[in-house]
Amino acid sequence: MKSYKKLFPIFKKNPILHYLDSGATALKPQMVLDKMMDYYTNYSSNIHRGLYPISEKATGEYEAVRAKVARFIGAKSEKEIIFTSGTTDSINMVARGLGLTKDDEVVVEVEAHHSNFVPWQQLATIRNYAVPTGRQELGIRNSTKVLAITQVSNVLGEIKDIKNIIKTAREINPNIIVVVDGAQAVPHIPVNVVELDCDFYCFSGHKMYGPTGVGVLYGKANRLAEMNAVRFGGGMIKTVDFDNTTWADVPEKFEAGTPPIGEVIGLGAAIDFINKIGLKNIMEHEKELVDYLFNKLSEIKWIEVLGSAKQTNNRIGVISMFSNDKRVGTSNDIADILGRKFNVAVRAGHHCAMPLHTKFGIETGTVRASLGIYNDKNDIDELVKGLQEVWMTFIKN
Repeated sequence: MKSYKKLFPIFKKNPILHYLDSGATALKPQMVLDKMMDYYTNYSSNIHRGLYPISEKATGEYEAVRAKVARFIGAKSEKEIIFTSGTTDSINMVARGLGLTKDDEVVVEVEAHHSNFVPWQQLATIRNYAVPTGRQELGIRNSTKVLAITQVSNVLGEIKDIKNIIKTAREINPNIIVVVDGAQAVPHIPVNVVELDCDFYCFSGHKMYGPTGVGVLYGKANRLAEMNAVRFGGGMIKTVDFDNTTWADVPEKFEAGTPPIGEVIGLGAAIDFINKIGLKNIMEHEKELVDYLFNKLSEIKWIEVLGSAKQTNNRIGVISMFSNDKRVGTSNDIADILGRKFNVAVRAGHHCAMPLHTKFGIETGTVRASLGIYNDKNDIDELVKGLQEVWMTFIKN
């Protein structure tokens, strides 16, 4: 396991860092940083219309990533890949592009990240389901316009059988539009959007060892053709005069302005990094660590894990925990002690999933430890030591 850590330069500057916050943003391997620096150092220029060598190289590198993303998620064509600023931007683009109104019904889930909840809430009428195990629980009706689901919860870490959920939804309503938040899925498990049969699939570069500020919106070709443009400016037009403007073809139609060129190129390097290690190896690595972490946490009686604590097979390395002892402080207090005294980086709060915490009756939030390829058992041991110190701090006082 320690060999993976050597691929990330941040640990050279911070050798005692125990980074357990990959669910918020993953660290960046050297090969991603090198690829981005190569662009900014050797051929930094704008793309698509520059008729000179470094612009043509930048255009080629940028568009090659579009094809690489399509292969990575099993899309039929690179024209189904739109570059955005992240998962939140992708979902907002779909929500606005569909032209929803309060007369439209969207089914969302209680554990959805706010980015797959709030945009629908603002534009349409939302209904929710809790445990999508059958038709009744799914809550789909003939009048339902959109089903917005999450493949992997950023709080519970559980991998949903969304292929079956989508199949069930289409049996009830063949015209339903399915939008999937895949932000926590693509760095950890294989994804094939054609097999899933989703209409849209959204994810971010920074969750998958890539740069911030770049993400992906996959859309079926027919859905993208139907969708309205939501950003306007250079790069996304075909013709302009004082009376009318026409749009460029997809995908350019949805990419107004200068895109995040260096970040897209970095995203391509992140995909190369994941492919080089192999998702099978990543999954095995995480499974070993998750088993080890659950075993350690089971010995701490005042800690409870949100969700299916004993289920370690169908999940990624995301564990949200809380204190069942009122004498122990809030999630922020716990995270603060872990960070300051043990250099253990975890996330505290509601993790942009407030309705889920409300459902469980946890007002002050949870402490989330989320694993990456660079983690090892020593990181978990330090987390456990820190939790023991938390207990002593509050009980002593």
